This record gives sequence, C-alpha cells and structure tokens, in this order.
Amino acid sequence: MDRRLLLPLLLLLTACAPTVGELVDPVDTAVGIVGPDASDTAASSREEAAAEELSRAGSVPAPEFPDGLDWLNTEQPLSLAELRGKVVLLDFWTYGCINCMHNFPGLKQLEAEYPDELVVIGVHSAKFENEGDTDNIRQIILRYDLEHPVVNDNEFLVWNTWGVRAWPTLVLIDPRGNVVGRHSGEGVYPVLKPVIESLVNEFDELRLLDRTPLKLRLEKEGRPSTVLSFPGKVLADPEAGRLFVADTNHHRIIQADINTGQVQAVFGTGAPGLMNGAAAQAQFNNPQGMALAGDTLYVADVDNHAIRSIDLISGRVDTVVGTGNQASRYPPVAGVAPEVELNSPWDLALAGDDLYIAMAGSHQIWQLGLDDGILEPLAGSGREGTLNGPRAGAELAQPSGLALGPDNRLYFADSESSSIRWVELAGNSPLVGSLAGGDQTLFQFGDVDGVGSGALLQHPLGIVSDGQLIYVADTYNNKIKRIDPASGEVKTWLGEDYGWRDGEQPLFYEPGGLDLVEGVLWVADTNNHVIRRVDLDTGLTSTLVLSGIEAFMPAANDYQGTVLVLEPATAAGGTGTLLINVQTPQGYKFNDLAPTSISWSVEGNVARIPIEFNVTMPDPTFPMEFEVEFIEGSGALIVDLNLYYCGTETQALCLFDQVRLELPLVVGSGPGAAVGLTYQIPKPNLPNY
Repeated sequence: MDRRLLLPLLLLLTACAPTVGELVDPVDTAVGIVGPDASDTAASSREEAAAEELSRAGSVPAPEFPDGLDWLNTEQPLSLAELRGKVVLLDFWTYGCINCMHNFPGLKQLEAEYPDELVVIGVHSAKFENEGDTDNIRQIILRYDLEHPVVNDNEFLVWNTWGVRAWPTLVLIDPRGNVVGRHSGEGVYPVLKPVIESLVNEFDELRLLDRTPLKLRLEKEGRPSTVLSFPGKVLADPEAGRLFVADTNHHRIIQADINTGQVQAVFGTGAPGLMNGAAAQAQFNNPQGMALAGDTLYVADVDNHAIRSIDLISGRVDTVVGTGNQASRYPPVAGVAPEVELNSPWDLALAGDDLYIAMAGSHQIWQLGLDDGILEPLAGSGREGTLNGPRAGAELAQPSGLALGPDNRLYFADSESSSIRWVELAGNSPLVGSLAGGDQTLFQFGDVDGVGSGALLQHPLGIVSDGQLIYVADTYNNKIKRIDPASGEVKTWLGEDYGWRDGEQPLFYEPGGLDLVEGVLWVADTNNHVIRRVDLDTGLTSTLVLSGIEAFMPAANDYQGTVLVLEPATAAGGTGTLLINVQTPQGYKFNDLAPTSISWSVEGNVARIPIEFNVTMPDPTFPMEFEVEFIEGSGALIVDLNLYYCGTETQALCLFDQVRLELPLVVGSGPGAAVGLTYQIPKPNLPNY
C-alpha cells in the first residue's frame, strides 16, 4: 500500500510524543483486542490463582503477531506464545522520529538490568515510505546498535491491532501473556522500571518466570568494520587544507587533508561518553554538525545533549554548553552556558559571535552568544508542526540541517515536515517561513520536483548555500536537489534509488550532511559509510579514500577489538621461525592506500621478538616469516592486526578488521622450531555492494 494514502487516515490520531507520563490502564491499550483464546481458557488453575495475587498482572490477553512480516535481529519470527514466562515490552517506533531515538538509552538500560527476564521487541511502523524498507531498517538497527528483535510492520497491521496512536508507544505484557499497560512518549526508563521490577519479583516468587536466554541472530554479526561508521556531517576548510568528518557511530571527529584524504588528527576514543581533555582521551556520543571559528571547531554532540569545542592547535576537547543529560524541562529553558540543558542538538551554523543550533529534540532553533555565553531560543515554540509566522510562536519539526543565506536568513532542513524553511535573523518582527516542500502537515512528503509546496521531499537532513542556490540532501529519497531561493523551484540534481556509484550518474544512500566550498560539494553519504566529492560544474562524483587512521588506534594495552585464541602450539627452545598468514575473502584485496599494521607482544617470556618485526605497510604480502628466539617455558604469543582491505574492483569503500590473535605456546627441549598463526578475514555481509 502507498504510505501516502495510508498515513492521512491516521493523521488525526498520530503524532510524535515527547511527553513523559505513567503506564496507563490495560483497558485503554486493548483497542481491537478480543477475549481469551482456547489456550488461555485452558490455562492451569494454579496460574489463574497466581494471576489474581499479582498486583501488576494484566487481565486482557495480548494479540498475536500476524504471519508474513519481516523480522530482524532474530533467525525466525517470534510469537508471544513462545515468550510466555518472559516480561515482553513492545516498542512502536519509526526510525526518523527523534522521540523514538530518545527512548533507546532507556530501553538498553532495561535490557541490561533484566537480560534474561525481559524481551524488548521493536515494532517498526514506518511513517515515511523509505522507512518501511527492511534493508533500511537493518541499517538503522546497526546505526543505533539495537540488540533486540525488530519486526517490520510497514502495513500497520500490528499498529492497528493494538490501536496505537503515537510514536513512540510502549506496551508491556506480563509473563502470562496479558497486557499490563502502555506508555506513549519519552521517559521510558523511570516509567517502566518499577513495573518491570514488580513483575519480575512477583512472577519469580510464583515460579512462573522463564530465565532461559532468548537466542538471537544480530544484524551486526558478520558485518565488517569500516573506517567511517554512518558519518552524519562534513565540514570543509580549504584555506587550511582541512576536512572535518563527524564519524558519528564511531563517536569521534576526524580531521583529514582535504586533497589527499590523509588523516591528520582524530578527536575521541571511539567509545561513547562525555569526557573533556586531550584528543586521545576525550569522548563524544553520536556527534553530528560542526562549525569552524578560526582554529576552534564546534561540534553538536547529539546524544550528550551538548555543544563541544575542539582546540585544533592543542587538540583539547571541552564542553561549551550542556550537562550530558537531556533537558528535563520541555522545551528547554534559556540561560547562560555551560549549565543550560539541551535536547539533541543536531547541526550548527556560525555567523560572527552567534552560534545557531538546530535543536532537533525540542523542534527549535537556538542561538548561543559566544561572547557572553547567553543561550536562548531563536525560533520555535517547542510544539512540533508546520506553523509559520513570528519566530517565537512558529512550529518546527525536528530541524536537522542549517545554512546561512545571503539574504539575512537562516535556512533549515525541517526533517519531519519534509520541507526547507527559513527564519529571519533581523527585522522588527522577524518571521519563520517555508521555501519548499510540505507546509500543511507532517505527512506531506514524496519525491516530486516543483515550486514551493508543489515540490515534495522526504526527510531532508543536509543543506548548504553557495549564495545563489541551495543544495539539499534529500535523505530518504537518496538524492541531492537544488533550490532557487528566489522562486522556490526544486530540481533533482544527482541520485536515483539507493546505492553506491561514482561518476556522472552517482548513487547515494541516505546522505545526511553537505558542505560546499570552491566549486566542490562534499557529501556525508551516511549509509555508505563514506565521504563523497562532487564537482559543482560537472556533477562528477568520486569517493574520498581516508588513509592513515591506524596511527590513531588505541595502544595495545587499551585493545578494544576482537580476540581470537588459537589452538595451543609447542616449539623447541632456541632460534626458530615465526610465521603469520592472513588471507582476504574471495573478491577482496588488501588496500594499497591504507596501511595494514602488525604488532607483536609476548606473555610469559617464551620468545624474544625484535621491535622491528612490528610493521606497518600498505598492500602487505602474506605469509610473512620472522626469525625469533624461543625460550623454554609456557606463555603466549600475541599479535594485534589492523587490516585494511577493499573489493578487487574498487577501494573507495575501505573495510577494516581489527583482531588480536593469541597463541598459547609451550617451549621445551623437543623438536619443532617453527610456529605459525593463520587468520582468515570473514567475508563481509554487504548486500548492497
């Protein structure tokens, strides 16, 4: 079914819900739910008696999932019947909704606290047509590192069965399969934690709780590492020859040579967190938009709800504003940095001493005075919508991209209204207005060139102006479009269906960020995990190859990669041969632009390995042999491998495998003067390439 026909039917009942509330009575959740089926009627008298004593137990049986739906993060479709004995939490969500994103940390916390008692099932009921594609949902599962089952409810079958009215909505089911209640909006952890705790304790006491681990097959299994992971934004500084990349899912900022792609600096450890300090110790959490003022780079640190600064001379990272917590009041309250709480800042734009912030989480644009530290809303009431007019009363819908225009306007990609809008920065009564795309409802989207509201976009995230035209990353349409701000005319420039192809007819996959300088459009091609370079005159597109990232990997004692323990080996004391053999999968080769590194260490003093055997080289040739001295005793040989490889036909998508091989070794007086370590790089699971 065409989603544009389906969604208007739900419009009066459906919205994104930012509010925090309580778990409501199960009677309210049971829209369309009939009475017990035969299996429930035949339940044992002991279970029925037990249920009566449970203060949190439900009484309305939960309806079963329909057949024929696509399931992710699991080998086979699940049923509520097979989950009896578990507390089940249904999370109705759609992946572009910021309120749904805000619930992920709380869900992960609940899963960590109740790993064997609670099963979270994501019910993905897509708002946008692009969001209903199973492959695209798979990408978002990887992006947000979701480790629970997800069912693709793209025809709203499950949604309608449960009578859901808003994204996100959470429904809790007790271990007997009865509905406990539901909650719409954010704040999932404080609302559900006490209820789940009570259910676990009470059903455990009655021996009706099943703690058998649920067997899953996560989508991330078999996925190769890439140099970049879902890069969200890109910023070019041609005067200094620098290119900055928000390596979003690696939780770091990369600085590279704008011409060669050689990595010059990395800010952030790669692990999510909020920590100031030197580049190698600092932490970010899903960074997105950036703005540059001289040698200070400002970063929208989305999941830290903070604005960070990087001193590009010293490498130090600091927090300009934000506490690390999502604003407890909605919308956030103005104040003086750094104490102000923010709500998912997504992009930045700098004009003089004014830093403009796309506050996606509260549907506003804020303004930070870098000279006085005053932070306050510029536009948007905090209510999600499409209402234009005076700045303070206007309604925005998850602004996610900012671009300063030559007309004293700040243009923004209003993602959830699928439109490009503007806010006046000066004047007696400055206004918010619409340039192109949907201006009536949050469900006015598509892929149509035209003028003003006659043009249709689909969840645009990136925007940039060259002073004459506005370039838009029409994210869910996988296209780059151009808009004439004078007429509002929208024309598709580059892109078709999703994919990855360079040349005169390029393909993109949910591009999220743009920058434009000196005749070059830079594109953060998010789901392709790469940065693209587009010649503005010809449209000729190429992929930037980033090299040298291995110089910024953690030290051996801070190792964070995969560890493989090999079968034990024996060797004779004295001079011997150490052999290592690494093989690429069929159709792949070692990258000759990104050097592979091999670093040895020894546990238990069973060998002396010269430091010069720690090598870094592009396009290595295996097997390699080293002459070493083996020493009688027991211990282990350890080799850390940072392996860069690519397809034999292209090396623009640089894949990365970090692995530590540990070989238990006993050295004695017997024969055997050679020891070998072998590793086969797993074949990447890349269905779109």
